[in-house]
Amino acid sequence: MSLKDKLLSSYLAFEDNLEQDSPIHDLRNEAIKIFELKGFPSKKEEAWKYTSLNSLLKTDYSVFPKQLERSIEFKEVKKYFLHDIDTYKIVFVDGVYSSFLSETTHDKLDVCLMSSALNKAKYKPVVEAYFNKAAKQESLTALNTAFAKEGAYIHIPKHKEVEKPIEIINFSTGNEAAVFLQPRNLIVVGENAHVQIIERHQSLSENEVLTNCVTEIFAEKRAHVDYYKIQNNVPTASLIDTTYISQQRDSDCNVHTFSFGGKLTRNNLNFYQEGEHCNSTLKGITILEDRQHVDHNTLVHHIAPNCESHQDYKGIFGDASTGVFNGRVIVEKDAQKTDAFQQNNNILIDDKATINAKPQLEIFADDVKCSHGCTIGQLDEEAMFYMRSRGIGKKEARALLMYAFANNVLESVKIPELKRRINKLIANKIGVSLGFEI
Repeated sequence: MSLKDKLLSSYLAFEDNLEQDSPIHDLRNEAIKIFELKGFPSKKEEAWKYTSLNSLLKTDYSVFPKQLERSIEFKEVKKYFLHDIDTYKIVFVDGVYSSFLSETTHDKLDVCLMSSALNKAKYKPVVEAYFNKAAKQESLTALNTAFAKEGAYIHIPKHKEVEKPIEIINFSTGNEAAVFLQPRNLIVVGENAHVQIIERHQSLSENEVLTNCVTEIFAEKRAHVDYYKIQNNVPTASLIDTTYISQQRDSDCNVHTFSFGGKLTRNNLNFYQEGEHCNSTLKGITILEDRQHVDHNTLVHHIAPNCESHQDYKGIFGDASTGVFNGRVIVEKDAQKTDAFQQNNNILIDDKATINAKPQLEIFADDVKCSHGCTIGQLDEEAMFYMRSRGIGKKEARALLMYAFANNVLESVKIPELKRRINKLIANKIGVSLGFEI
């Protein structure tokens, strides 16, 4: 049985065990029909031209993993948390909420579970107003919607500045030979509210894991959202991460994506600027080795006038790794005075490494400032010679150049403790220990 057929048959049993009066009952049924019609995306689709899921779909995944009584001690997973500072934490183990590892709140804001939001009447107005409203009818998003049950639910009321960052962490333990997880996150940031969120998916074993994650973020007027994705998983873990961000007037949304590991990672990041004077920032650092594959598929849709967007992705590729950057900017006819910048720079460390880059601008307005660029090259030999001639070893010289290459992306990280953590991850990936921090 194919994975598609297995999911379709599993949905019948899944849906029978749900409350029929669920606020998303009809959405589920519509979504599974979309997935049945479209199936998994293939390389025949332009957006998936450079990324194939065929090797992943051959695995016999457990769609509903068994919940064994295996407790995870905090000391086992402490390194995956931002433990240097106090944070709210929403932690899932094999798709199930872990109260022991989490720290949620309902004190003037909601940092809790999607399952609670879907099943409790007090959350119904927010769920009906926002759930699946930014998401598009794409096959993998529809699949996630059909099986949406658990994930993070974050609602920040207007004029509220969240005092500490929020961490969303999904662990897989390896209780199953192979597992298919589908977390669904809903984040609503009210008018003039501020929040910082860190998201991570981490496998604790070498067993196969495929995660199909969907996140919807709604930024109301003058809201500020800083979102950080840390992707540094084991070589047997794959992630398809789809994020939809809806921005209203004067909102400011920033997403940083750090992709350092995993078998296959696909990041679908979609911004929709629906009010004037919005600002969108998309930045990323990718460092790959072995036969790892990372695909950044971005969209910034400028719908309203007087808005800005800034994209800056850096990639360092070694061994036989593959990188993809498919960046798309759409400027609608009414989106006059748009200022959109897009840049993708890549370094190939080894001859077998590959990068496929396709920056795109679709402009229907006539009074705009838009630019895009892409570079693919190697480390500067003259700079290497200069440092080597002054007694710096080859390995250290290469590391210094790579740090300099990624520096401007790290500069905009607003959580100092996270910045230091990313700095150490980069040093570890490069294989050196440097006596400074960016």
